[in-house]
Amino acid sequence: MTDNLFDRHGLAQGEAERIVADALNGADDGDLFLEHRISESLVFDDGRLKSAAFDISDGFGLRAVAGDRVAVAHASDVSLGALKRAADTVSVAARGHQGTLDVAPAGTNRRLYDDLDPTAAPDFGAKTALLAEIDAYARARDPRVRQVSVSLAAERQVVNILRPDGLFLADHRPLVRFSVSVMVADGTRMESGNYGCGGRELYDRFITEASWHGAVDEALRRALVNLEAVPAPAGTFDVVLGSGWPGILLHEAVGHGLEGDFNRRKTSAFAGLMGEMVASPGVTVVDDGTRDARRGSLSIDDEGTPTNETVLIEDGRLVGYMQDRQNARLMGMVPTGNGRRQSYAHTVMPRMTNTIMKGGDTDPEEIRAGVKDGLYMVSFGGGQVDITSGKFVFQCTEGYRLRDGKIAEPVKGAMLIGNGPDALTRIAAVGNDMALDDGIGTCGKSGQWVPVGVGQPSIRINQMTVGGTEA
Repeated sequence: MTDNLFDRHGLAQGEAERIVADALNGADDGDLFLEHRISESLVFDDGRLKSAAFDISDGFGLRAVAGDRVAVAHASDVSLGALKRAADTVSVAARGHQGTLDVAPAGTNRRLYDDLDPTAAPDFGAKTALLAEIDAYARARDPRVRQVSVSLAAERQVVNILRPDGLFLADHRPLVRFSVSVMVADGTRMESGNYGCGGRELYDRFITEASWHGAVDEALRRALVNLEAVPAPAGTFDVVLGSGWPGILLHEAVGHGLEGDFNRRKTSAFAGLMGEMVASPGVTVVDDGTRDARRGSLSIDDEGTPTNETVLIEDGRLVGYMQDRQNARLMGMVPTGNGRRQSYAHTVMPRMTNTIMKGGDTDPEEIRAGVKDGLYMVSFGGGQVDITSGKFVFQCTEGYRLRDGKIAEPVKGAMLIGNGPDALTRIAAVGNDMALDDGIGTCGKSGQWVPVGVGQPSIRINQMTVGGTEA
């Protein structure tokens, strides 16, 4: 497919540029965002293909930014007539505003992923046969397996960004995800385990036999661990978080509070703390959208700004926020390549890409050895966070008691309760085993959902509140 979506719809790019420039006259910023998206999903459940979907969508969003005001008009009809109607709508934002058009994003030739379409291969028949084979393998692994669910999902998003100064940018964004869930039973007790992986690439790496065998085995292992788990204790404990996916707690409890819009409006627990110590020494947190083929990575964000490794907390000190163009301008800061939108029908907000705590120099076994009576949390599920206060509650989906520094019995029903800024100051050890998640994260904010990544090393947080189910 050509990079240029104007050609796809038979539009004169020069005429569209004139319409955009007229609509944004007097505005501080804005753009025309064109999108073409191909997506598919297949779910194999209860021994049969439960659902299969394939979708092709096209549309545009026209945006005008004037001061702290934003006007957006969008349509699935990509035509000059629809664009003119959208221009009439958004021009209201700039009416009476004497802004100077912000400088265009810096150009880049960087490509973090291929331009190929992951929905094209394998074909539908091969995919359904593969899902049936995975289902059969999982059921044969252990007689306690009662239910298996397997899914494949892929998309290819092509975006064009046209600015009123004539700058034209394009990006092709592949994305795949493979996941498996296994339910096991022993007597009347039933438990489940899940595993997922993916990234901005083709299916190839994830559907080799060795890869999907490993995925099924890991989901089954987690289910069997849960089958043996005892009720979690409640109280105050030293807690060790494992590397990789537990970074989702960092993402939710800390990351959102470091997005520019919340800090500009002073609704974040971190507002007004730039330059101050907000975490223990040795804690460095970055948002890095430049990692090849990662789920949260982007060559350019949805405003055309190249993504960066943006340092947020350095050795415990707050040094940066994640910024889109509007909030960066209003705060006198620099855009960081974090302007993101779910689709052409949504507006831009500062959002995370891959949010990562950098590794330290402590061996993970040494971290666990320092805990006499505590908890080792390996994986998390759902949670709730209040951005203003930083308070959070997270469900641990795989956890263990730590007794005299040794991993003991698995526990079920543990909830980690705390405050993001406070938890950062309670970090007592940072491991040398930093790992990224396997590529399954999706982040919600103000009704918009975008793919993200997380990562962290093993860490110990002292004296955290744990909600449990132990009688």
